[in-house]
Amino acid sequence: MQARQGLAGPTSEGLDEDVFADCELAARASTALNLTGASIRDNSYPGEPEDPVARGALVRGAPSIILPHQEASYVRHIALDIGGSLIKLVYFSPDHHEGQELTTPGMARQSSGHHHKGGRMHFVKFETARIDDCLDFIQAKGLHRCTLRDGSSREVRVKATGGGAIRFAEIFKVRLGLVLEREDEIGCAVGGCNFLLRTITHEAFAFEASQAQFVPSISVDSELFPYLLVNIGSGVSIIRVDGPGEGQFSRVSGSSVGGGTFWGLCKLLTGVRDFDDMLELSMQGNNSNVDMLVGDIYGGRDYSSIGLSASTIACSFGKVVGQDKELEEYNPAGMQW
Repeated sequence: MQARQGLAGPTSEGLDEDVFADCELAARASTALNLTGASIRDNSYPGEPEDPVARGALVRGAPSIILPHQEASYVRHIALDIGGSLIKLVYFSPDHHEGQELTTPGMARQSSGHHHKGGRMHFVKFETARIDDCLDFIQAKGLHRCTLRDGSSREVRVKATGGGAIRFAEIFKVRLGLVLEREDEIGCAVGGCNFLLRTITHEAFAFEASQAQFVPSISVDSELFPYLLVNIGSGVSIIRVDGPGEGQFSRVSGSSVGGGTFWGLCKLLTGVRDFDDMLELSMQGNNSNVDMLVGDIYGGRDYSSIGLSASTIACSFGKVVGQDKELEEYNPAGMQW
């Protein structure tokens, strides 16, 4: 099983025939992902080495995908989503085999001429406001280079989504020599969601009473479409998807209250600035200290006739109205929901 994705590829402008052939090999390798035998490996897996280059990235909770049959020779898999709050980076690193010469960090060049297979896809994120961390990471990993057989490098074009693909295009060009080729953000999200729902078992699930009920992958279009895709970024877009074809979707609604709202409120209320620190803090608190629950309204009982349990949030921050407290008196962990 292979999934074709438009990730990174070198440009052929101004190259001689031999160099062009090398870059063509890199371009072909970078557009096909072989998912045979793929598996997910969490960073907390015993024996996983710490990546010193990744320390500037927000890597906690970001597992990698092992691709044991992916062609690893001259692979240049890299793609970006540069949103209003976070930059998301995905890249491929080949496994190291005996007889390989390691060039830059995370990059292997075949010294014997043989094509080895195997590697993994990594997912990291950075705060958009700290874009230099992302640029430093790409540079340290050598992800901005197309390394040819003679050891030389050529310009790499990278597929990128989000408003930052326009806003920061010049910075990537000047700092790293990367050319960002912007793709439609919603179109990519829809295409990715279609792929996951059709291909990956247990990708879709219903979540009720703290229990996930998984559903099998859906291969029949009539059973899959239409569906609503709620894309939660800094803001929220709600997309109706009517079919697998290009343009078979439309934005039907949305909200300005999204991930950026959460981040902004947490920063104002708790003083915590780091995104992952906010997520960790939210796991330590008890939202029932500030949120009004259904049980608070109905004397500890469920509202069973409409399917609401007593623990369902009826009003975020609803209890604060009746509490005679100053902001400093609240536990920062308890103010996050």
